[in-house]
Amino acid sequence: MPIPLPGPIAAYFAADQKDGDAVAQCFTEKAAVIDERRTHTGRDAIRQWKTDAAATFSYTTDPFAISEEGGHILVKAHVAGDFPGSPVDLRYAFVLEGDRIARLEITP
Repeated sequence: MPIPLPGPIAAYFAADQKDGDAVAQCFTEKAAVIDERRTHTGRDAIRQWKTDAAATFSYTTDPFAISEEGGHILVKAHVAGDFPGSPVDLRYAFVLEGDRIARLEITP
């Protein structure tokens, strides 16, 4: 059973199964995504990050826990696909700004 997620975060996980354009629209203009120790700043960079990831690997993401800590909304998700080390549980730390994501850091 899916867990309830704030609107912008639910939109991100839904868009993540689509394409880079859909993912980029979940973020503010100057948002930052930190993934695999690389920072992608701005919608164009975020669009490219998602496009590159989708071209390299196929995966599904299943959020299973949510909490708040220090101004971040933390979501734990089970990620499975054709990437090395699959499956893995990842931690997504979101900072929201209105109805968009201002920052996302993805860590193991």
